[in-house]
This record gives sequence, structure tokens and C-alpha cells, in this order.
Amino acid sequence: MRTRLKALMQLLVFFTALLLIPSVGQAVVEWSVVRELDLKAQPLDVVSSPDGLQLYVLTPGEILIYSLSEEKETARVPVDKGFERLAISPRDNSLILTSSKTNALKIIQLEFIQKIDVDGLYFKGPKDAAVTIAVFSDYQ
Repeated sequence: MRTRLKALMQLLVFFTALLLIPSVGQAVVEWSVVRELDLKAQPLDVVSSPDGLQLYVLTPGEILIYSLSEEKETARVPVDKGFERLAISPRDNSLILTSSKTNALKIIQLEFIQKIDVDGLYFKGPKDAAVTIAVFSDYQ
């Protein structure tokens, strides 16, 4: 009687364990093309900026910078044609280029300059000055 009860308990534990094990199935993936870029040059490597606003594409002799929000190329940085790998340092906004052929590494610091339209605004000093400082002192 005890062996029978023990066998029933083992079966109960076994079937309970089977119910608790997650079932294995195939995952379904949905996808769609968000954007396509015509590079007009052979891409060797590509990285995205940490904020996801720029895309850096290494081509032979250049780094192409694309603004993903504007959906256009915004700048080109000339580099030696021997570089074939590209990485980004998110901390100081610099690009790291490497070449396995020449055993070279180059770090390029990026500084993005924003043009502010001051046409029609009051100013003091020459209109074509290299630097314009805007002071909003009439707000309370």
C-alpha cells in the first residue's frame, strides 16, 4: 500500500512538473524596412551615434555622416584609404578607425557646430562677426 501511494505521489509530482515547464515553440518575427540609403561608395563599416541621430559610414578614404532625422548626408571626413574598421566612443563623441593591414589606429574627435539664424534680430557690432552672443533680457 505504501509503495503504491509512493508511486502515485511520484507520478503526481512528475505531471505537475510537466505542467510547470514552459513549452518550447517558434518565435515569430515581424520586420519592415525603415530606411534605405544610396551610399554611392563601398561601405566598409558602419556605426550609429549613441543618441541614434547620426550614422557614420566608413568608405575607402572617407567617413560619411548621415543625419537620420533629416534623412541626408550632412558631412564627409577624409581619412586614409587603409582603414577598414570603425567604432565610436560614446563618452567623448570620437570615432576610432583601425587598419589591420598597416597596424594603425586613429581617433577622430567630432565637434558638431550648430548654425543659429540671427537674421532680423537686434545686434551690436559687425554683422559678419564670427561669434554672435544673443541675450534675452526683455523676458520677465
